[in-house]
Amino acid sequence: MEMSLQRTSSENNSGRNREEQEPSNKETTMEAPASGDDDQDLEEGFKRRRHTRHTHHQISEMESFFKGCPHPDEKQRKALGRELGLEPLQIKFWFQNKRTQVKTQQERYENNLLRVENDKLRAENRRYRNALANALCPSCGGPTALGEMSFDEQQLRIENARLKEEIASMSGPAAKHAGKSGSNSYCNMPSQNQMPSRSLDLGVGNNNKNNNYVAVAQAQPAAMVGEIYGGNDPLRELPLFSCFDKTLIGEIGLVAIEEINRLSLSGDPLWVPGNYGSEVVNEDEYLRVFPRGIGPTLLGARTESSRQTAIVIMHHMKLVEMLMDVNQWSNMFCGIVSRAVTHEVLSTGETIRYDGACQVMSAEFQVPSPLVPTRDNYFIRFCKKHQGQSWAVVDFSMDHLRPGAITKIRRRPSGCIIQELPNGYSKVIWVEHVEVDDSEVHNLYKNLVDSTLAFGAKRWVAAIDRTCERLASAMATNIPQGALCVITSHESRKSMMKLAERMVLSFCTGVGASTANAWTPLPSGLEDVRVMTRKSVDDPGRPPGIVLSAATSLWLPVPARRVFEFLRSENTRNQWDILSTGAQVNELAHIANGRDHGNCVSLLRVNTQNVGQNNMLILQESFIDATGSFVIYAPIDVAAINVVLGGGNPDYVALLPSGFAVLPDGPGLNGGPGPICEAGSGGGCLLTVAFQILVDSAPTSKISVGSVTTVNSLIKRTVEKIRDAVSLDGN
Repeated sequence: MEMSLQRTSSENNSGRNREEQEPSNKETTMEAPASGDDDQDLEEGFKRRRHTRHTHHQISEMESFFKGCPHPDEKQRKALGRELGLEPLQIKFWFQNKRTQVKTQQERYENNLLRVENDKLRAENRRYRNALANALCPSCGGPTALGEMSFDEQQLRIENARLKEEIASMSGPAAKHAGKSGSNSYCNMPSQNQMPSRSLDLGVGNNNKNNNYVAVAQAQPAAMVGEIYGGNDPLRELPLFSCFDKTLIGEIGLVAIEEINRLSLSGDPLWVPGNYGSEVVNEDEYLRVFPRGIGPTLLGARTESSRQTAIVIMHHMKLVEMLMDVNQWSNMFCGIVSRAVTHEVLSTGETIRYDGACQVMSAEFQVPSPLVPTRDNYFIRFCKKHQGQSWAVVDFSMDHLRPGAITKIRRRPSGCIIQELPNGYSKVIWVEHVEVDDSEVHNLYKNLVDSTLAFGAKRWVAAIDRTCERLASAMATNIPQGALCVITSHESRKSMMKLAERMVLSFCTGVGASTANAWTPLPSGLEDVRVMTRKSVDDPGRPPGIVLSAATSLWLPVPARRVFEFLRSENTRNQWDILSTGAQVNELAHIANGRDHGNCVSLLRVNTQNVGQNNMLILQESFIDATGSFVIYAPIDVAAINVVLGGGNPDYVALLPSGFAVLPDGPGLNGGPGPICEAGSGGGCLLTVAFQILVDSAPTSKISVGSVTTVNSLIKRTVEKIRDAVSLDGN
């Protein structure tokens, strides 16, 4: 399709250009008498000369140039033409066609979003109708016939019951805060769908006293990242703001916007080279430029600052929308945001949507390892439109308003500037500026955290870029049929990618720690192995019951790229996967979803002699960027995958993913193969191994010693196999 568009546009534009440059020839040709076959032969020869196909090398080079500069000037077109052996006009027409294609893909993506939203509304409508069909009479408790009350009356009764539940659930927390605070500036946040917290004893029956594996973990209802949590969630028991505070917050927001704008566009002396090859804020210059600030530095905290710029293939308003919606924001940054809550929307904007929008939020930021504590923040998110089509989205901490909280992190004004570029592209300048007490970070991860790769701007921008690549891949229609393998249509391809995306979200949620779900170390001499439990109830995307999550992190003396390639390849899977040992693993389907060849979704089959496993396949997604890489997989049965391959809804396919996170041991070290190195030298990598196992299908059961021993043994054997294999390969 792309080549066809190029040829068509090239023919039309070349014809017009030839007419403008050679008017005398055109006039002569028009005045000459018709000569029958001679004219026909001349026309056919002219058409043959115009149908020139670009080579794969030419297309690849122009694609690469387009990502950095979609609008080359005449000088750039000539230089590129000389390099590729093309005329400047051919370069010009190719870029015109490419910009048109990108714009069409963006419009198609927006149409797909509207279609999905329409499907959700239809499904919700059907759910309401089913609920009404099974409604009970509030007076007698018997079934209610649809004819006895109108639809509006039924909706009012349902809404009335929900409001009564909310009033009952918020009465306790409201009374507690009323006793603690004498200020009228804030009140308690009501809980939605509140559930009592429960604890799970990590033991068997009454033998817990003699059990070394005794631990307690809070069980939470299964939920995706970004969902507004109910129950005794510490993120929700936070103050709100009075009308006076809202006015003050708006004024602070404008000051923060001005600060983030200057931080984004300034250079030396405000930004100076850091210790790890990146640029950091000069604190002395910062205090001089921004004397008002947000108060003195936290006791025992250090300042962490970073800045990153990128051009991404997404419309600037779509980016603003994703940042201002807590669910879209936390899903896009699922590897960074473990939990997020919007407590109150203070403003949705002025005359233009999101211009002046302000909301109270709290979130917990994570590194994919149980050895790095999460960073929880209570902050204001403010959005403002600049001149032209430029937007600023900024966060600033309000942790001093948290009742009784010990603050270990404070976000100075941090966020991004989003500038519109032609053809659906956007320029993003991201700034992270925080004060943090990271004394609890394990020594293995000190180098990574200090380099700002763990929580810095580079990681946020890399997540945006990966999301844009994934969306572009999902919208692609020019996929050769031979590359689809068992995927027979574009609908099945989209369903497969949607299932893989949900698997990644489920992995990040399932193995992500938080204040409500903390890792518990095993007191058995293996201090580096951590476990926690979760309940899975009424979630069609997860198997019901008690899920045991276990994870460990270790340092390997080989480059991160080599470990990533070893873990993601089907040819080496039988060297570390216990279930694939000695078996041949074949790739049945492959979907590329990024520039790097390692960014892909795969469907694998393990050819084993075990009859009981012949009906199982493995869904795997792998992706890598400059800040780290992931390999995430989940077993899936043939019947479920057939539904997905048929273009069916993948939301009801139960998955329990496990996987690996591979992070560089310092900045910019995600490169290719290298020699064995020493710990802390920057040439190794940090590997996190995480498994999720359904230990019991009954949500009320307790975790047994045998379950913990099994998962502990599984992690230990897997780590040993990986260490032996990559070390042997390095030698």
